[in-house]
This record gives sequence, C-alpha cells and structure tokens, in this order.
Amino acid sequence: MKARLFAALAAVIMASALFSACKNETELTGTVQALDYNESTVAISNPDRGFYGAVYVTVNENGAIYNKAVFGDAHSLYHLRCDIGAFSAAVNGKEDMPLTQKAVDGLDGLLAYLRENDKNAIVRFAYDPKFGGSENKEPSLGVMLGHVRQICEVLNRYPNTVTAIETGLIGPWGEMHSSKIANAEHITPLADEFLTQTSGIPVLLRTPKMIYDYLQKKPSEAEDIVLTPADKAYMLGVYNDGYLGSENDLGTYTDRRRDIAFLSRQTAHLQFGGEVVVPESTLHDIEVCLPEMNELHLSYLNIAWNNVVIDKWKKSYYTQSCGSDSAYYGKTAFDYIESRMGYRFVLKNSVFYGSNAQSDIKIELSLQNAGFGNLCKKKRAKLLFTDESGAVAFECDAGEFNGENGFTASASPNLASGKYGVYLRLYGEEHNGAPLYCVRFANDGLWNAELKANKIGNIAR
Repeated sequence: MKARLFAALAAVIMASALFSACKNETELTGTVQALDYNESTVAISNPDRGFYGAVYVTVNENGAIYNKAVFGDAHSLYHLRCDIGAFSAAVNGKEDMPLTQKAVDGLDGLLAYLRENDKNAIVRFAYDPKFGGSENKEPSLGVMLGHVRQICEVLNRYPNTVTAIETGLIGPWGEMHSSKIANAEHITPLADEFLTQTSGIPVLLRTPKMIYDYLQKKPSEAEDIVLTPADKAYMLGVYNDGYLGSENDLGTYTDRRRDIAFLSRQTAHLQFGGEVVVPESTLHDIEVCLPEMNELHLSYLNIAWNNVVIDKWKKSYYTQSCGSDSAYYGKTAFDYIESRMGYRFVLKNSVFYGSNAQSDIKIELSLQNAGFGNLCKKKRAKLLFTDESGAVAFECDAGEFNGENGFTASASPNLASGKYGVYLRLYGEEHNGAPLYCVRFANDGLWNAELKANKIGNIAR
C-alpha cells in the first residue's frame, strides 16, 4: 500500500516537474518585439542634460524679477543666475539682512513656473549686482549661511526641477574667485551648509581643489579619495566655467590629469558642465575634446558662451578620426556633442513573456546608454496598454529605473480581446495629473508625445 502511495506521489512530482520545465522552456523563448533597435541621430530633449539657456533673475525685498518670455521651446534646461546683492550691505549701502518673505516666495514662484512647464534649472546665487562682474560684494559669512538655509527651503520643494546647485555666492558672477573671501575658510562652510540643508541635489563647487579643501586633503592625495553614498561629500561636484580654455582650464585644475581622474569618479553620479571659453584653445577641437567629455561624463553646456567655440563646433564634423559612431559621420561636432551630453538611452531589445493568451505578462528590456553621462536621478516607471484607438486601457506602476542596461517589469492587465500597444513611461513626478520630467529613448518610432512614454511592444488578447 505504501509502495503504491509513494509511486503515485513520485508520479505527481515528476509530472509537476515536467510541466514546470515545459512552462519555463516556453517562457524562456518569449517574443521579441518588432521595433527599431537602432540609435536615432535625432536631437532629444531629456531632463537634466544638454545645452542650456541662461536666465538672469534679480531677487530683491519685493520678490524675484525675470523675463518669462525666455522660457520657450528652445531649451528644457536653464541656468538661473540669481542676483541677491540687495541683501548685502556692500550693495545696498545699509546693512546685511536675511532674505525677505517676498524674496523667498518669488524664488518659489520661479521654480513652480519651471515645473509647470516641464523645465529644469541649474541654480546659482551671487551678490554681484546684475552679474556685472563686481568684486567683494558679499555680506558676512553668518548672513550668507542664513541665505543658504532660506534658499534650500525652496529648492527642496523641487527635487525634480533643480538639476544642480552651483555654490557660487562668492566673487564676480558667483564664480568663486577674485574676492577677498574666495578661500577655504568661507567656501567650505558654505558648501557644507548646502549639503546639510539639501537632500539628493548635487552641490557643485568651482574647482576640484575646493573639494579637496572640504575633505581636508592635499591635492597630491586625490587618487586615494573614494567617496560612497554614506559620505556627505558624495554629492559634491564641480561646475567648470573655464572649460577647455587652457591646459588648466583657466585655473580650474592644478594638475589636469590627476584632477580629472578624481572628478570622473564624482561625475559618474553627479552632473558636470559649464561654459567653454578662449576660442584660440585647441582643447575644444572635436578630435581632442571627445575622450575627456566622455571621461568627465559631461552633462550640460551654455549654448551662448563662448559663441565662437559653439560656431566652431557647428562648422566642424564628426568623422572616423573622432570615433566609431558611424551613424554620426557627416554630422556636425555640435550635433554630436549635443546628442551625447548627459544620458542617451537606446532600446536594444524588448522581449515579452506570456504575450498571447495568458493574463499575465513579463517584460524584459535591454538598453544601451550612448551618452557621456549617466542618469543621476532615478525615475518612476509605469506601464501603459493602449487599445486600437490609442486610448489607455490599462496602466500600472512598474517600479523604478536607475539607468541600468536592463529593465524588467510584470503586469496582469486582464484586457478584453483585441490588439494593444505597450508603452513604458519613465518620469520624475506627477503634477496636477500630468507626468513631468519624462525620459525618451533614442530610437525612431517609439516616442508617444501625448503619453510621454516609449513604445516597447504589442500584445493581442
């Protein structure tokens, strides 16, 4: 009796194993979706990267003054140059003072306007009136630290809008030089206050030396510096307003190779950019600059400065001497650099498991990041299933996307019979019911502007 029972149980177990093996074999075959997996060379406007437009903002006791007309369709990224000199005795001729509530509200209104229009901003504050190049206009350090705290209260409300904070504050144009207080005794506490008062927003200094000073390290010790997410200084990077201008980038580097090697470890997870300068430099020749742009994970540059360098790139071409991206041969250097700044995700494969009669579906995507940089802010993910009219018939959360080369998701849409398109939306947040700061793949025929999502395949029920 026991022998027959054991035999029966063994048969059941073997049958179950055989069924599972057949099921897994079926699932492993999957269905490769019929999509274009080649990289497109079209310019893509994705969050937190690319050529930016500069916007000058005057912040005074009555609010923030700026020209809304400059926030057009030409850019998705802007550089806010905020003059807060009105709160320094060296400018107002009276006294150092905290920002007024109207000033704080004005900053809030500016960032709210950017968010409503799906725009990003690099933010820099300075006491230089109208960013005109004036020296020694700063208030006392204590007042400056108070301003940082007030500023960060606003910036923290817009974590997806603010791409990075350039510490600024000191010197002409907030470039942290040519001032009697452009020293570690003032710069280090200002950087620390920004890091203390913010969460998840990169804080950028003007040179790597300023980071070494913050860490109390000598420049000669740079190669031994390894920072982890547990370190406050993990969020410290650099903005380079002397980019490619000379061997030391106009004083940015004390040892170019050593400093870039250190900085590249930080820029793997932080934005890096600035302004190209000095037209006679050969460092911005297209054949010369691309390897370093890749090493430094270049994220953004000023579209207008230096205009001679920008024009040079528009008249130069990407050729075999520049690299192996054959789809770009014959494209201008400007087009190539624009496409590569920051991240650029190309869908290389999309496989659906259980995409026919089953109610459940598993999706596996393979991606290539063709950009100089990485995705520095994680995105929320959502799957959208559209019917033959294009309407969304089902949607579900699909976790988070951190810029990996692979992405998997599952759904149980339980749809009626019919044909459906499947889309993946990668986004920063929803505001008033609209998805903002969405990521577009660099493939032809995948982006749905209405859904703000990338097509990843089709199913039939």
